[in-house]
Amino acid sequence: MILTGLYIILTVAFIFLIPVVIKKRKKAGVTGIKTALPSICFLLIALINILAYWFNFMGLLSWSISFILLILGAYFTKYMPVPEDED
Repeated sequence: MILTGLYIILTVAFIFLIPVVIKKRKKAGVTGIKTALPSICFLLIALINILAYWFNFMGLLSWSISFILLILGAYFTKYMPVPEDED
């Protein structure tokens, strides 16, 4: 019962989070795929691990994919714009 509620909350969070990230990127004037890749990779890590848990696929493949996505997400953070101070 509790897990079902958590799955519903998680699904709603994913549906809510993606448009929020897109709106924040548009508001900041950030364009390009390289600046979006960290967010995409980190969301895919969460999604892959949840799907692996649901389908009992917690093996070397899911861990490897998660590790590769983590490295890619960390690598592409260097393309994110540096916020300017408003002092």
